[in-house]
Order: sequence, then C-alpha cells, then structure tokens
Amino acid sequence: MAYLLGIDIGTSGTKTVLFDVYGHTVASDTQEYVLYQPNNGWAEQDPEDWWKATVDSIQNVLKKSGIDPAEIKGIGLTGQMHGAVLLDKNNKVLRKAIIWCDQRSAKECEEITSLVGAKRLVEITANPALTGFTASKILWVRNNEPDVFEKVYKILLPKDYIRFRLTGEYATEVSDASGMQLLDVPNRCWSDEVLEKLGLDKSMLGKVYESPEITGVVTNTAAEITGLKAGIPVVGGAGDQAAGAVGNGIVKKGVISSTIGTSGVVFAYSEKVSIDPEGRVHTFCHAIPNTWHIMGVTQGAGLSLQWFRNNFCHEEMSAARLIDKDVYVLLDDAAALSKAGANGLIYLPYLMGERTPHLDPDCRGVFFGLSAKHEKRDLIRSIMEGVAYSLKNCLDIIQDMGVEINEVRASGGGGKSKLWRQIQADLFGRDISTVNSSEGPAYGAALLAGVGSGLYSSVEEACDATVKVVTTQSYDKANHQVYSKYYNLYNKLYQSLKNDFKVLAEIQRS
Repeated sequence: MAYLLGIDIGTSGTKTVLFDVYGHTVASDTQEYVLYQPNNGWAEQDPEDWWKATVDSIQNVLKKSGIDPAEIKGIGLTGQMHGAVLLDKNNKVLRKAIIWCDQRSAKECEEITSLVGAKRLVEITANPALTGFTASKILWVRNNEPDVFEKVYKILLPKDYIRFRLTGEYATEVSDASGMQLLDVPNRCWSDEVLEKLGLDKSMLGKVYESPEITGVVTNTAAEITGLKAGIPVVGGAGDQAAGAVGNGIVKKGVISSTIGTSGVVFAYSEKVSIDPEGRVHTFCHAIPNTWHIMGVTQGAGLSLQWFRNNFCHEEMSAARLIDKDVYVLLDDAAALSKAGANGLIYLPYLMGERTPHLDPDCRGVFFGLSAKHEKRDLIRSIMEGVAYSLKNCLDIIQDMGVEINEVRASGGGGKSKLWRQIQADLFGRDISTVNSSEGPAYGAALLAGVGSGLYSSVEEACDATVKVVTTQSYDKANHQVYSKYYNLYNKLYQSLKNDFKVLAEIQRS
C-alpha cells in the first residue's frame, strides 16, 4: 500500500503522522519543546529543537507502524508561520528563531510602512505591516543585532528549515511565504520592489513553489538519521492554517473553518485576491494553485485556556491524571455548568496582543464584570466565550467582504470540545460541523504530498476522496439571543480600554 507522511512543526511540539492513501491515520507521534520568552512580549524557539523533535517523531512513527519506509510515496511539511530562522554560510543557526507571536518589532513595522508606503505595501503583500510577520523580525535583528545580521546567508521559515535538513534545499511555498511580508501575493512570487525598499537581498530567500510541487527529495544523510528511505519526494506543503484548511476540505466556495489552536483562525477560500482595506484580516495565497484565502486571527485562543489551566487548575490536572482523562474534558464539564453568558462575565483574550480586528500588540487580557458571585466554572466558560467572540469578529469581517458562507467547520484542539463548538454555533447563529480527520495541518500536508507524488490529480480530488463531514451541531436560538447582547458589549470594551492598554505598555517599558 502507498503511504504519506505529514510533519507539523507547531509551537508546542512537532507532530508527525503517517496516513494511508485513503486518509486513515496509521501512526502518529508528537515531540514537545520549549518556548523562550526573554522579555515581556518576546517569543523564541531553537530550530535545533524542531529538528530533534522531527527526527524523534519520524523514528517513532516508523517504529509504531512497522511499515517499510519505501512504501512512503511523499512527505508534506507544515507548521507555525512567520518565524525567522537565520543561517550563516555554513548553514549554522545564528540565533534562536523569533516566532509568530513575538511582539517586539512595532518600530520596525513603522519603518516598513514608511519605506514601502502604507497603500503600496497592502497592494503588494495584501496586508499592512504587522509585528507577527517575518519582515519586521528580520529588520529588528538588523537594527538591534547588526553583528548577527551581517552573517546572515539564508532566511527560512520554521517548516522550511526542516525541509532544508531533510533535502538540502533552500525552498518555501506560496502560502507560508505570504506571511513573510516579502511576497507579491497577487502574483505569487518574491516582490523585488519590497525587497529593494527594505534593503534586503533576494538571494537570502529560498525558491518559491506552489504547495503541491516537489521541492526536493530526502537525502542520504537525512535518511540515515531518520530511518526514511532516501529519494522520497518532499512537496512544498503549506503554512499551518492553509494545510489545516486542506485537511478540513476548505477548498471551495461557501465552506469556511473556525480553528482553535494556540491561536484561533477563521479561514475562507477565495478564487481571487480580496483585500480588506483596513488590514483587519489577512489575505494569503492558498495551498491550491492560483487561489487565495482570507483569514482572521485571534492571537490567544487555546492559549488563553491553557494559561488558565496551568496557573489555576492544578487540582483538576491532578484529578485528570488520577482517572486517566484529558484535563480539558474536566474543564468542559465544569464550564457546561455555567449558563450562556457566564453569569455576566466577559473575557477579552488579548494575552499576546491581538491581530483581528484590532492590530494592537499592546492590548492585554481582561476579565470584565467579575464579582463575588462568580465561580471557577464561570471563568472557564467566559474564556471559551471570549475566544468565540473574537472569532465572531473575524467571521463578521470576512462576511462583510462578500465571502459566501454556507457551512462552518470546527477544527483544532478546541474543535474537539463539544461545548466550545456549541458556543460557536450559538454565537455565530450557524450550525457547526466537524470532519473525519482530527490530525489537522499534518493531514492537509500529507494530502498535498499525495498530489505532488501523483496519487491524486488535484488538491480538490484529494479532499473529495478523503474528507467527510461526521458531526453537525445546530445552534440554539435562545442562546444566540443571549450571546448577541454580550457580543455587542464585548465589542465596546476594547474601545473603552484602548488608551489604557497603551499607558500600561509605556509604564512597563519605562
């Protein structure tokens, strides 16, 4: 039988999954690593940790499955977007990678906007300058670590560093490259104009491919280290959101996804370049050739619940270990005891600043309306609802851009929660579906590998053959009315606190 390998270089760990040609999971393994935060708002990871996790997870998957590696017909890569991996001429990593949620580069965003021009920047890259994107990280290193920058030979994204270690090729693909702010998104190639105005040499960047295209093959050296067979083709793959969308079947008009991972994303397919002039949502190249996608991003989605779990739910974590259950199941059960609206408690999920719709690195998390009557169950539910409110902001903007919405599919770790799906359905006023695969971006990356290796003729055919809707939850009209009132108040809170967030940020920086 033919098999496909999907490798997802995530923020909390690398997940490697082996699939058969019918889309069934054969074996899966995840290896975790640390996130470094040397200063408030900074976020870094060591690319060598990614590589070690990739090697270990591949070896474990091969061992668990017991298959002959020669039966693997293709490898697809995906992972966290926007990170900056800097290599010298000897291919040594020069510093820890500054990753997607890092917020240090506000001044560099102003610099990019000044050099390129706000309007022209959006015309070319389809997005305003953002701290999360790669270009501002590169300029931050140039401005603050000139001794490091002068040694830079290549700049790679996280998954593309793993590609280099597997194949020896410096390459990327259009969906992930769209988030670097160096790509001409309408024309799907590096922008000579942006690079020239920013003073960056195009030779520092890898070759750009379409997502299903073969970018290289597993080298003899990588085969010896991982246990893979040399010569297996490695396709372009996709950024985590585009790959997850492929795995969710978001490859045609009318079907969108709402994903709750560390961040949260509402993702919509588009046959043309459609840009929000206010820059509140992102327009990127999709993993399907000659198509694009629009996505709104909540920075602290699953991260918010994880933060609360780690700091305030030690008893629940102990109980979960005792009965061999996922602690999030216990948190779900507790939140379900609180009614829609969390007894008048509203949570703003801005632990890492926010992208959609505010583009504000300085805003911070807030519990609004907290009183002595509230219990832990209310706080948990308010977190889940606050994330859903933020996702509704994304959905509203995408709908206002004229995107057709007929079906919403939930995915990500939060998408496994029946309660969190129901909260979204009730708030959105739309039914919420799930599909048969829960492997997320790794599944989409494997399907792209199947296209590149010739097992499927197109991404659409791959999805039609393997992605099926398995559950649908209808929304509750009474809860929808309740949430509509709280949502209106939620939208006012940021405006009320906007200036106070800036004052707090100045105090912390002084």
